[in-house]
Amino acid sequence: MPANPNRDIPKQADVVVIGGGIAGVCTAYELAKRGVSVALCEKGRIGGEQSSRNWGYVRQQGRDVAEIPLIIEATRRWKELSEEIGEDVSYRQTGVIYIGDSEAEEKRFADWIPHARDYQIDSRQLTTKEIDELLPGGNTRWRCGLTTPSDGRAEPSIAPIKIGQAAERAGAAILTECAVRGIEKTAGKISAVITEHGPIATSAVVLAGGAWSTLFCRSIGIRLPQLTIHTSVMRSKSGPEFSEGAVWTPKFAVRKRLDGGFTISHGSHFKTELTADHFRFLRDFLPALRGEGPKPDLRVGSRFLNTLMTPGKWALDKTSPFERARVLDPEPYGPALETAKRELIATWPQFEGIEIVEKWAGYIDVTPDAVPVIAPVASVPGFYLATGFSGHGFGIGPGAGRLAADLVTGGPTIVDPAPFNLERLAR
Repeated sequence: MPANPNRDIPKQADVVVIGGGIAGVCTAYELAKRGVSVALCEKGRIGGEQSSRNWGYVRQQGRDVAEIPLIIEATRRWKELSEEIGEDVSYRQTGVIYIGDSEAEEKRFADWIPHARDYQIDSRQLTTKEIDELLPGGNTRWRCGLTTPSDGRAEPSIAPIKIGQAAERAGAAILTECAVRGIEKTAGKISAVITEHGPIATSAVVLAGGAWSTLFCRSIGIRLPQLTIHTSVMRSKSGPEFSEGAVWTPKFAVRKRLDGGFTISHGSHFKTELTADHFRFLRDFLPALRGEGPKPDLRVGSRFLNTLMTPGKWALDKTSPFERARVLDPEPYGPALETAKRELIATWPQFEGIEIVEKWAGYIDVTPDAVPVIAPVASVPGFYLATGFSGHGFGIGPGAGRLAADLVTGGPTIVDPAPFNLERLAR
């Protein structure tokens, strides 16, 4: 859905969703289906940031235990969405394969199996021989593997747009190039949002702002410990016969695309550009930094000064930071992509000569425990969060949207929302 500014904003909506990524459009769709009047306000274009820049995995395997019930429901929603909305949202059940060559990876794969068994997920470990049979033509004898045949993939450039269009057909007002500058409260409760094009009266707001969520929360007095990680991705024009699913290794990740090409990225490299929030939330993230996982490649650049100079509050009748940067479009990190391509070809020589036609980067919104916040905010009645997806948001998006809609409407929830509350992140 390209940017199509709609200046005729509604005067009132039962719910306003801020952010047009996968979580936002799924929330708007689920609400509109129930007859709830909803306006989605996106400062740029639908799916313009990380929701269209990710790898496109829809995976259950390897999830944090807290996320398992929600990703199971999200996977179910992915499987039924195309028929439900009458449009191909690009989901395909193709399986996901992880492979590794270290004792630590073998242990990580083995540790997942009991969780899969508890939730009847069809994950299983792979032997070296089974890896060679599933992924033939390789030069590497892998030590270990993990696969989940019921996992799948979807196209990040397609799915958010199709779901946003379905929300619009169901009655949602989808407003692009329409930044929300802030909220108004009456008697302590939300009574309106103030957009750059005027107010919308409402009693409920869902913030699905991704990398922008912390700044918006700070402007209304909510502390949301969340940082961003810079990731780079590329795609090929076409490629050899290979797995129809998604394959992850420590040095590269590769996924077949609907157009016949491949989405390729580094399997474990991620860059962190230092921002003012790294100092604000240092104590929150210290346990993660001291853990056993891969450490970020910390860089200092212009983004630190930019974030340091960004005000925490602004007048609602003035231009906000959200209008000054409609779409976050960082430069891809060349060395990581070059390593990924080199290692892919060295591992599977059939990729020799593959033509890269596009490279891009994005910012992943990350919480200290890498589990999202999908919850009401007690200090601001009527305000809800759907953010901090920590690189898992695309696959879990349809489930997150359903849960957010359940919370806003006050009905039974699709899963227990307790693991996603904001209070767990308090110091």
